[in-house]
Amino acid sequence: MATTPAKITLSRSQDIPFDKLVLSQANVRRVKAGVSIADLADDIARRTLLQSLTVRVQLDAEGKETGRYEVPTGGRRFRALELLVKQKRLTKTAPIPCIIRTEGLGEEDSLAENTQREALHPLDQFRAFHTLREKGLDEEEIAARFFVTPAVVKQRLRLASVSPKLLDLYAEDGITLEQLMAFSVSDNHEHQEQVWAGSQNWQRQPFHIRQALTASSVPVRDKRAKFVGLDTYVAAGGPVMRDLFTPDEGGWLCDVPLLDRLVAEKLASNAEAITAEGWKWIETDLDFSYGHAAGLRRLMAEEVSMTDEEQARRDELQAQHERLVEIYDRPEAPPEDIDQQLSAIEDEMAKLDDRPRRFGPDEMARAGCFISIGPEGVLRVDRGFVRPEDEPQPEPGEGAEVAAAGGDDGMATTPALPATADADETVTQDLEAEEDGLKPLPERLVMELTAYRTLALRDALAQDPDTAFIAVLHVLCLQTFYSRGMDSCLQITARSPSFVIQPPGLADSAPAQSIQARHENWGKQLPQDAGDLWGVLVSFDADSMAALFAHCAALTIHAVLSSVEHSPAFRRNADRLANVLQLDLASVGWAPTAGNYLGRVTKARIIEAVTEAKGEAAAHRIDHLRKPDMVEQAEQLLAGTGWLPVPLRSPGQVFGTPESSGDASDPMPEVQEAEGAQPVAAE
Repeated sequence: MATTPAKITLSRSQDIPFDKLVLSQANVRRVKAGVSIADLADDIARRTLLQSLTVRVQLDAEGKETGRYEVPTGGRRFRALELLVKQKRLTKTAPIPCIIRTEGLGEEDSLAENTQREALHPLDQFRAFHTLREKGLDEEEIAARFFVTPAVVKQRLRLASVSPKLLDLYAEDGITLEQLMAFSVSDNHEHQEQVWAGSQNWQRQPFHIRQALTASSVPVRDKRAKFVGLDTYVAAGGPVMRDLFTPDEGGWLCDVPLLDRLVAEKLASNAEAITAEGWKWIETDLDFSYGHAAGLRRLMAEEVSMTDEEQARRDELQAQHERLVEIYDRPEAPPEDIDQQLSAIEDEMAKLDDRPRRFGPDEMARAGCFISIGPEGVLRVDRGFVRPEDEPQPEPGEGAEVAAAGGDDGMATTPALPATADADETVTQDLEAEEDGLKPLPERLVMELTAYRTLALRDALAQDPDTAFIAVLHVLCLQTFYSRGMDSCLQITARSPSFVIQPPGLADSAPAQSIQARHENWGKQLPQDAGDLWGVLVSFDADSMAALFAHCAALTIHAVLSSVEHSPAFRRNADRLANVLQLDLASVGWAPTAGNYLGRVTKARIIEAVTEAKGEAAAHRIDHLRKPDMVEQAEQLLAGTGWLPVPLRSPGQVFGTPESSGDASDPMPEVQEAEGAQPVAAE
């Protein structure tokens, strides 16, 4: 005979005045966690008590009821109600809905309630926030009601905007929360689903997902975005992707054609304004390759002198500075306010000393400018370049005759006679000229006389090293700053070869910026007219002349290795210079990245680099990865290590073990003396 299961009888509920309730020591919660008591009290005040207290009748030592009830379960709610009573926001006799328990232990009730409670699934919270916003609450109101920051609410709302298909996968634990956060960078559901469906398991790491979703966009840190300005882009209707869960440095600009159009318009607007200054031509581009102005003459701008008012202010500042320094000329540092005054005075003097420079209108009429965007998104304008075809041309017949005294430098300037000229004919011409009075010297005679003079100059210069140094410096400067090497009688040619192939961003590299700044600084110290150059050079002290000589000589270096230029002597000389100069490419800004090395070599080369820089253990951690992941991980591992590939190393510079830094398969091995050695394969 079947037995009927016993019916369950639930504990009775009853409203009990708050002053009849006391907190029980049977409550198992001891550690504070979650929302604070004050926040919970505010929540109860807003929407009343949503969950009853579980209580037991309090008994005295003899087992008799005291008329009070202990609260073993719901201690935080009790404390929140107690706070409301203290704040006089709730009467002490207010009825509190309670469940009265009689069976079991109070500790058991407290433990059961806390362990059997299931936390809300994050997706349910995301969707609930979304529903609240749809019903009229903004992020600030939602944050205030649930005691979280507005940023947290925005993050939750962003997650709720991910594709419903991916949210369903998340609900089924098919996608992790970190992956869902990565998908939230884009609001294009179709694109999100394509990335998920088209990726393998190893491509589903959060950083892979972000890369795939932002691949066709431009980061806000890009110089184009900085140049246009985010506000301008957004005002033009450009969408921006933001990542609310990881640092995104401002996000990504999605409409690249719009961004490029805004860049072009702003460049054109600036070009129009600069053209109005009086330049003959303007060239604009995002970037110009390093050496783009080779073969063009750079105009030397003239410094604008101070006005009387500016000079008076400069003298006043100098006097103030000297007075303060004299007063506080002590070993200890001056008071902070005095130090600030000195700094302010020095800053103002520096601004006055940094004089603007101007070009002559006649020169501007034949010269032009290059307009581009600097690495930080600032407009870059390089003014004053003259093309060879725009150089002033000599008047017809100018210089055709040879004056008896020669040219300005004492040298004859007439064309040389052919070597086969007939001497008798020349003598006859000379005799005829004598009959007609004073005539220019015959060309052949001038050549003979100046040949003798040339040898005498060579001999004299060889015995005067100081003048020889100035003469060589003079011709180097003529060719480096004026493109006027023919103005010197020293037949020295200083070439600064351009780079047919160069890495992206070479013009913005640390060495390029340093060379450019140095070149411009020397250009300001040299005269506008090449004819005045010698006098200026002679006025320099020895250190200045040596520094200028080093600058000019350095610009002639050409150490690019290729399948054409691979002479052992060529390589040895470049290595010798690097060794003497103690050159370390890592210290001047070069570091291996996906773009400049890692993404362009084999996986074996990547492993070799990591092994040399970080050891075999680090290399083993990435040797199983696919190429894109290996490149990314290797770039992080090599950052800050100073590791360099063989073509960039100075002689004796070794990383790791000798065996790992140079083997037979190296595309740039040490050049062998054997004939026909090819350190670089032709592409």
